[in-house]
Amino acid sequence: MSLGDTIKNTLRPKLAQLVTSPKIRDFKRRRFERKRSNKSQPHKVVVFLRLNDAYSYVLLQTLKPLAERYPLQFEFRTVLNLQAQMYPAPLLWASNAFNDSRDLAQLYQLDFPGAAPPSDMRRDHQLTAQLLHWELESHYLDNALALFKAYWNDDSAAISALINVDVCNHDECYQHHLQANETLLKQQGHYLSAMLHYGGEWYWGLDRLEHLEQRLNQLGLGTQPERIDYNLSHRDFCQAPMTKQHSSTKPLVIYWSARSPYSYLGLVRARLLCQHYNIALQIKPVLPMVMRRMQVPRTKGMYIMRDTKREAEKYGLDFGLVADPLGQGVERCYALFDYARSEDKTVAFAESFARAVWAEGIAADSDAGLEIICSRAGLDWNIAKPLLKDQSWRIWAQDNLAELYGNDLWGVPSFKYGELSVFGQDRLGRIEQAMIVELKI
Repeated sequence: MSLGDTIKNTLRPKLAQLVTSPKIRDFKRRRFERKRSNKSQPHKVVVFLRLNDAYSYVLLQTLKPLAERYPLQFEFRTVLNLQAQMYPAPLLWASNAFNDSRDLAQLYQLDFPGAAPPSDMRRDHQLTAQLLHWELESHYLDNALALFKAYWNDDSAAISALINVDVCNHDECYQHHLQANETLLKQQGHYLSAMLHYGGEWYWGLDRLEHLEQRLNQLGLGTQPERIDYNLSHRDFCQAPMTKQHSSTKPLVIYWSARSPYSYLGLVRARLLCQHYNIALQIKPVLPMVMRRMQVPRTKGMYIMRDTKREAEKYGLDFGLVADPLGQGVERCYALFDYARSEDKTVAFAESFARAVWAEGIAADSDAGLEIICSRAGLDWNIAKPLLKDQSWRIWAQDNLAELYGNDLWGVPSFKYGELSVFGQDRLGRIEQAMIVELKI
């Protein structure tokens, strides 16, 4: 390893630690609140919504209850056009978003249809114009709730009663307004809809509302200081009682990437879940997107790092001292998977690797770093080192990717338990419910 590489391996973990530092985050929060207070400004939350985004419909239904608990002022920004480089599989994303939002709506007892409305981009543009028109009026939330409900329930009569045809038939007149909203979303550092922005931080949909709740509670704004409403997806994780009579022959499969920070969280939590319910865990690694000649723009990567940090804090996991394994680090990890599998230590090895590169700043592309990773997973470095030149893993990594696609999923971590397939470490609660049903707990 060259001197330059050594310096990079030393500095990069420290820089990542600064980016995800809770102390710096809290300092920025205090500074924001001082400025806001000095200017007598309200607690303004900017909300980015997209009519044909299922997550936006679910999120929209939570805003009135949220405003009843906290003195918030919402500024609504309607968007429509996706940033193509941010969505590697937009059709799969939309399909998963519908199914995922349906389950979230059921969990939180919100309205959601049994089937998706037909796709009609001309209509979406027209109705988006109506939402844009309402943005400059005082009743956007009520109007948007009604229009979103009519849209998602494919209620043409309700839509006709809500809209102004002079607005909807002239949607081109709202294109600059729409472009301004989409530009603001991008400039402020995001790419998804169903986003809330408060004081320099992003909160995505129902899944991150609890982080906003906690922040507002810390400011003393909540009517009940300890109350958190939007944590049901993980609140009772691994709490169901187990007995020796409970058993399942179905494994939990995780499609995993050594370069995905969410995969690190998902792997640790999947291992805990399988230990609790006495279920086998199978890891199926795939190559990271960048190593599959796909794009991961810097904006997306920065958000993911910061979001992973707060999710890791929520679960009590270390994160932030990062030694990015992209390239040789990933390749060396996968080259040793067959050896780890032969020793029945794939979970221990993968978790040791993930913790090293995402929480401990250990460089996996160095022999010294990889030896530490192997040793604490119970693998013999003297056996492992000669295997690093093996390239046979490239075949099964691509097979795993094809299998992932075959489950109508595209990203990592994804999970499969029996017939249930889900995307994201956030959805292990759904996997757990399937296990409880299967095990008759």
